[in-house]
Amino acid sequence: MKKWLLAFALGFSAYTQAQQKYTLQQCVGIALENNLQLKQQGLQVQSGQNTLDQSKWQKFPTLNLSANQGLQSGRNIDPFTNQFVEQTVNFSSFQLNTGVNLFNGYQLKNTIKQNQQNLQALQKDVESNRNALILNVATSYLNVLNNQEQLEFARRQAETTRFQLERTEKLVKAGSLPEINLYDIRSQLANDELSIVNAQNSIEIAKLTLKQYLNLPASDNFDLIPINLPLPSTSAPYDATLEQVYNAAIKYLPDMEAATLRIESAKTGIEIARGAKLPSLSLGGGLSSSFSSAAPKQRFVGDGGASRVVDVPSTTKYVSYAGFTVPVIEKTTIPSGSIQNFGYLDQLSFNRNASLSLSLRVPIFNAYQVRYRIANAQIQQKNAEYQSQIVRNQVRQTIEQAYYTMLNAAKRYEATAKQIESLELSFKAAEARLNAGAINAVEYNISKNNLDRSRASLVQAKYEYIFRTKILDFYQNKPLSLE
Repeated sequence: MKKWLLAFALGFSAYTQAQQKYTLQQCVGIALENNLQLKQQGLQVQSGQNTLDQSKWQKFPTLNLSANQGLQSGRNIDPFTNQFVEQTVNFSSFQLNTGVNLFNGYQLKNTIKQNQQNLQALQKDVESNRNALILNVATSYLNVLNNQEQLEFARRQAETTRFQLERTEKLVKAGSLPEINLYDIRSQLANDELSIVNAQNSIEIAKLTLKQYLNLPASDNFDLIPINLPLPSTSAPYDATLEQVYNAAIKYLPDMEAATLRIESAKTGIEIARGAKLPSLSLGGGLSSSFSSAAPKQRFVGDGGASRVVDVPSTTKYVSYAGFTVPVIEKTTIPSGSIQNFGYLDQLSFNRNASLSLSLRVPIFNAYQVRYRIANAQIQQKNAEYQSQIVRNQVRQTIEQAYYTMLNAAKRYEATAKQIESLELSFKAAEARLNAGAINAVEYNISKNNLDRSRASLVQAKYEYIFRTKILDFYQNKPLSLE
């Protein structure tokens, strides 16, 4: 049972390790999924979208309800009668207000336009950083492959030296070669083994850099699927000229589009600032009511019927006669109706009022605020134009450097390939002469080291060429591929 469990564990472990080999496209997908900076920029895009949507809603009327509840004591003004009273008054008030901006110098229209341009610029920034991340992943991917190839090359070097060491040991034992040759070959083998260790370390560092771009822990089991890379050629180093690459970059590169959008946004900002010089017109309306505990709890309410005249003794006028004082009888007209309770809701209904207003504001002098706003907006436009030119210059310089480095790498590759052909013949001759005892191990090692350095330089030239071509592809908005 234990054997079966152990076999299953080993099989599962081997299967898991096999699953950890990634292609370039898989690495790019993981990097885009795990990159927190891109997620932060995604939030900035969402915020920009919210700003745009909110500015569009400013075209619609506003509607607000407010309510107040209070208690006043001592000498104060009764909110119902606006007269002084000396009692504790409980009061309530309600207001419903609305307003709409009819014209404000096109500031609202231009604000919506500017927010739209800013949102598009943010989206281009996300696209630009996304492309930069893809390029960094591809660069790190190539760096891992380069170091893996250097490791295989170092192992082949060590194997060749080890084979020569075995032959030298036999020749030394046979007395055909002096023993010092054996020491020199062992020294060369130690150097080759050190080269293997250095190459392995370089692979680990390159993988660590790639894992960091993928936002994966360094402890993750990680390997790449080998691919066949194209070899450099001076006859057709690239399928586009320098100017063609640059013109495509200016047309398609998100950095340039973002810079252009920010120039347009700055121009719109000038129009917004100028709009403050024009008159503004707004329409407003309101509905309000109030309640006061000082108001009478009852009131006479007419019913629309015919009034009647009655005789009522006066309370202020009197007539004295023969020692008697009697009130004057006055005729009073009494309308038809009845006394009714005057409660909370009745008072609110009685006190309601409505208003409608049309407001015109004409700016005459405001301490030159508008003038300096326009001046600052013009500075922002100039700054955006300079930034666009900076991006344009950086793009040109990067493309020029990549293009000429690519050409030089192709030339160096072909020249090194020819050099290797000669050095291989020289090394074979040195190996044969060493075995024959015609030269010592030092001369053999010199010949071998020259060949080894040329082979390492050939690998470096190949990857330098491929990396620069990927940069040129990137600036032409071509899909990333290493096949």
